[in-house]
Amino acid sequence: MEAAVAVFGLLFVLFVLAGVFVTVKAVKAAKAGVDRTVAQARRTVEDTTLRARQFAQPGVVGELAQLRLSLRTSMRATQEALHSGSSEDASLSEAIGLFERLSVHGHELDDELKRLEREPDRATIAARLPEFRERLERITHSAESLRWAARDRARKFADDDLASLSDQIDVESGALRHWTRAEGAEDPLREPVQERRPGQGQGQGAGQTSAGSGNSWGPDSEDPPAITAAQDPRTQPSYPWQKAPRTEGTT
Repeated sequence: MEAAVAVFGLLFVLFVLAGVFVTVKAVKAAKAGVDRTVAQARRTVEDTTLRARQFAQPGVVGELAQLRLSLRTSMRATQEALHSGSSEDASLSEAIGLFERLSVHGHELDDELKRLEREPDRATIAARLPEFRERLERITHSAESLRWAARDRARKFADDDLASLSDQIDVESGALRHWTRAEGAEDPLREPVQERRPGQGQGQGAGQTSAGSGNSWGPDSEDPPAITAAQDPRTQPSYPWQKAPRTEGTT
């Protein structure tokens, strides 16, 4: 009795722990989903604000907004390209590591440009814009190199797979058309055609032709025809489109 109580108690504890574990995992997953949604909404709002500043506020503020928008667009596109391809190509892990190191410089530049939007000294900002533009070009160029390298690698794999598939389809198509290779072959059961000699007459040739016209496995023409017994109409197979055969006792 005590053993049964202990077993039930242990099972109850295990069920409670399993429920707690599932609940914690569900809460973490929900929190991660909420965080992703909030981050995506924040990025969308920031991008919309930068586009509005780019066109609505010409000058230094518009230049800063354009630089930030170009940086964010390039880095986001590279990140999506690398992470989408890493699920099928494990060799992109090193490229992802390099992109993470590049992202540190990208975040630093974005934060610095964001702080300069609130700087009242517009002349100093205008003087430093070429420096920021050069840093932006170096970061975006590196990001584009990684992005296009990943895309070229994926396209090369797709081309190789398509070429291999085309070769396999050609081989299978040739195997399916095997009868075209056998049409020109001679039939081993076909009798050879006898050539007529120059001194042979028509009668002799006709006699030979009629004698040899029968099949090699058929009865000889000189043998009397076999007498076949009359078949009972009741034992003959009937088909749905034929009338039923008459029997002797019916009128």
